Amino acid sequence: MKKTIITVVGKDTVGIIAKVCTYLAEKNVNILDISQTIVSEYFNMMMIVDANNSSVSFAELSDELDGLGKEIGVSIKAQTEDIFDCMHRI
Repeated sequence: MKKTIITVVGKDTVGIIAKVCTYLAEKNVNILDISQTIVSEYFNMMMIVDANNSSVSFAELSDELDGLGKEIGVSIKAQTEDIFDCMHRI
């Protein structure tokens, strides 16, 4: 199974988790793990998801999450597990 890492960062507001999770459910993306914190009014969430059965391609998923982030005032980034691992290996 190839995993996807999704990060959400921005000013905390009501409904961020609900909107991201609703979008993922609509696209048949399974959430495997989720962690979120709020530090000084800033929201930070990291999700590990299985998008193998997604109804959209990875590129569409990434673009649509980016658009959703702009709509709700946060930054949402999606990376494949391989890319994430390469970027964080030192």
